[in-house]
Order: sequence, then structure tokens, then C-alpha cells
Amino acid sequence: MTVQTSEKAARRGATGDLSEKRVRRYAGRRLGVTPRAVELEALTPDASTRKYFRVAAGRGTPETFIVSLYQTPFNPQNSSYLDVTRLFERAGLPVPRVLDVAGTEGIILQEDLGDCSLAHWLEERDGAREVEEMTRRAIGLVARIQAASALAAETGSVAASLAFDEDKLGWELNYFYDHFFGSLRHEDFAPERAGAIKSDLRAIAAELAARPRVLCHRDYHAMNLMVDRQGELRVIDHQDARMGPATYDLVPLLLERRLVPADVGWVAEQQDCFLAARASEGLPALDQAEFCYEFDLMTVQRQLKAIGTFSYQTGVVGRGEYYGQYIGPAVETVLRALRAPGMKEYPALRAALEEGHG
Repeated sequence: MTVQTSEKAARRGATGDLSEKRVRRYAGRRLGVTPRAVELEALTPDASTRKYFRVAAGRGTPETFIVSLYQTPFNPQNSSYLDVTRLFERAGLPVPRVLDVAGTEGIILQEDLGDCSLAHWLEERDGAREVEEMTRRAIGLVARIQAASALAAETGSVAASLAFDEDKLGWELNYFYDHFFGSLRHEDFAPERAGAIKSDLRAIAAELAARPRVLCHRDYHAMNLMVDRQGELRVIDHQDARMGPATYDLVPLLLERRLVPADVGWVAEQQDCFLAARASEGLPALDQAEFCYEFDLMTVQRQLKAIGTFSYQTGVVGRGEYYGQYIGPAVETVLRALRAPGMKEYPALRAALEEGHG
């Protein structure tokens, strides 16, 4: 066991060394210095297959850049990240500027937005007015993304050809089932009970897939929003944008990665803010009751998807110290949504979540 662990660590170390060599060679050529002179800082990705590095031409150099390193070379013409970046830029959405693309080396060079995510910014603020203003700016960006739905179709963006259809939503819920009940809780359900839980999950996916669709970021939580050096909000990790329900991005922004479930009254206020932001973008009005129902149902699906990710990172990858803390509050948030007035019954799913949840 010890030998296997050491071998794995050695392989990870060797892979890291190779990644840094690739980045140093590229950055040295791009910045006009030797690879050894490149100042390199490895940045920790958030459950990502990509690696990120901050690079500069040498110690004391004021200008820094971000290198996004992919596992393998790619064709820039087929890059969803570059495609969605162009779409968002045309729509006036604040994404990082792409400065260079080296597809054969698996590299995208971007401007450096700094280290302050919205999540960290909010943690460091005590002033309610500041927090409220920044939260509303983030909500306004959701409406602006949705306002770019027609542009996505007109420009032939890959985002317009992808959707949160029944297969995609169902895949995410199956991922939750496998890793929350399997990797984390090690449940051994009888076939009949497992079938009933999965039937509830399929019903949720089918209903959400049938809802009207707008352009969605797809992973719009506070770690994927940066507060840049000028104090402006910038959107990152947008390569998986696709069409989906109007509530899809709002749910993770308001509810995800919380140590305590969000206050119900506060959520209602932010929902009103979102509806007002949509109106200011000239988007069609949403029926209030239908919107609230969809928000609750979307909360169930999106939070279960997040629980699946947190469970995988905890039970499989071994990063439970960070991700494990969010699982309990997320389960409570799902149960609250399942108990909301007017919510359809999903008895097998609800019972399975309630077990062991104090």
C-alpha cells in the first residue's frame, strides 16, 4: 500500500514537472525571456481538468498573465472556451481577455484578473450595503447572459446547440445518485427502492427539460465570478454555456456552497431583484408563481448535482476537508425545496435524503 501511494505521488510529481516545463517553454518564448527566468505560480483549479498558472517575465515584473493548460493539444476552431468567450464579448459580458492561443501546446493565455473571487470578496465584507450591491450586480449579469440568447443562435455559437435536455439533466442526477449514495454513503439499496429513487430523479429531469430555455452560464456560483483589480465583476469558467431554464444560473449563485442554508426571505428578495433585472434587459415577463415553482424544482436538481460533485471530491478524490462541509447544508436546501408549497411529491428521493440527515 505504501509503495503504491509513493508511486502515485511520484507520478503526480512527474506530471506536475512536465506541466511546468511546458508552461515555462511557452511563457519564455511569449515573454522574450529564457524558460528559467519565467516567474511561475501554480494556481489551484476548482475540480477542473485544466491547470492554471500565473506567469511573469521575471521577479519584480509588474505585469502578470494567466496560462490555462489543457491536458492535450486542441484545435482552436473547436474550442468551446474560445467560442463562448467570443459570444460573451460580443454581448458585452465581462470575461477575461484572451491574449494568445497555442492549440498545439494546449495553452490559452489570458489577462490576469487577480485572486479575489466573489466568494472571497463577500467573506471579507461586513457592510450589508456593499454585499447587497455586489450581489445585485451578479444577479444583473445573469439577466445579461440571458439577453444574449438570440445572439448565441444568430452567431452559431456552440452554446446555442447545447441544452439542459433530459439526457443532460438526467446524467447529472445519476452522477449525484452514484456518488452521494455510493461513493459517500455506501448505500446498498434493494432494487425496488433504488428504482423508485431513480424514477423520481428521471421525473425531475423530464419536467425541467420541458421548461422554456435561455442562455445559461452553467456553473454560475461565486467562485466563478472574480472581482478584478478595479473592483469590477468578471465572469470565468464559461466554456460550458448552454440553453436551459431561466432559473438555472440564479440557483447556484444564491444557494450553492453555503455552510448554512440561505435565508428564505433573503432569497425571495433576490428573486425579485432578478425579475427586475430581466425587465431592464427587455426580456419577457415571467409569471411569478411559475417562476417560484421552477426555482424550487431547479434548486432540487442543481443542488443534487452539486452534492454529487462534493461527494465525488470527498469520497473518491479525498478532498473532503473542503468539499465535505457543503454537503449537509446542500441536502437541507434540497429538502426545503421538496417541502415547498405546490411542489410535486418525490417520496422515494425525499425519504432517502432524510435518512441520516439530522
